[in-house]
Amino acid sequence: MGSTKSTKNILALGFFDGIHIGHAKLIECAKERAAQLGARPAVLTFDSHPDTYVRGERVELISSAADRVYIINEYFGVEDVYFLHFNAEVMRMSWRDFLDDVLATYSAAGFVVGHDFTFGFKGEGNAENLALYAAEKGLSCDVIPAVTLDGITVSSTYIRSLLLSGDIERANRFLGHPYLLTDTVRTGKRIGRKMDAPTVNMLIGEGVLVPRHGVYASRAVLPDGQERAAVTNIGVRPTFGGGRVTAETNILHFDADLYGQRLCVQLYSFLRPERRFDTPAELMAQIHADARQAEAYFG
Repeated sequence: MGSTKSTKNILALGFFDGIHIGHAKLIECAKERAAQLGARPAVLTFDSHPDTYVRGERVELISSAADRVYIINEYFGVEDVYFLHFNAEVMRMSWRDFLDDVLATYSAAGFVVGHDFTFGFKGEGNAENLALYAAEKGLSCDVIPAVTLDGITVSSTYIRSLLLSGDIERANRFLGHPYLLTDTVRTGKRIGRKMDAPTVNMLIGEGVLVPRHGVYASRAVLPDGQERAAVTNIGVRPTFGGGRVTAETNILHFDADLYGQRLCVQLYSFLRPERRFDTPAELMAQIHADARQAEAYFG
């Protein structure tokens, strides 16, 4: 599965798509247990969603693998994020063989899982099996119950539906942090710069859900950690003939060159749907209106 780790780890196990407030309970528990046992907290996740193999279903993810690492590092202070390559071999492993491999490869001193976590061939492994296995091996095992908000069980599936509808503020409440995208800033057509509204262009990763097309009040976290108010357009830029979906961010009152640098953009509020403008002047007027609205949002 990977190279053996010498330090003992308390492993939070799961897919962790989006890293929502339910996942946060697992990660915080792993940190607490690691502190008690003199181990390191770590997250063990998969590079691709198991349902892709198990059910033959394409699952559009809230977060790319890089975004998951960013959130776990930045928001939870956990440095060790391990990716297990999920393939047909892993899918066919018995649950006990799966745990034996995890134990040997990642030097586990204990596990933290959600109550509904399943693993091994046909998902025959579950939290109860894991607890029995851990007891046999003298390891810790914490099982986290379902987390609810507004009477709704927090889940990646529910958060995906909020993102698709553009309800970013509610999605952020269930995530427990702003929905974000990270990417290396790419060279665009410099149309925004010609219109005195320079933008940074980012692609949405392969297999990652595209939130509702439109304009969002956002914040850009610059490579030096500085945060700036911004406006982000997610869509295909219909005024300029369309194309691949991009996230195009106008960082307000900022004009430094970020090409080739890694940027994080956090979405906070849906301002309006994407639309086509008949003239550049109409678009320019709307860009300024969007900027005023974003500045008002952030106060």
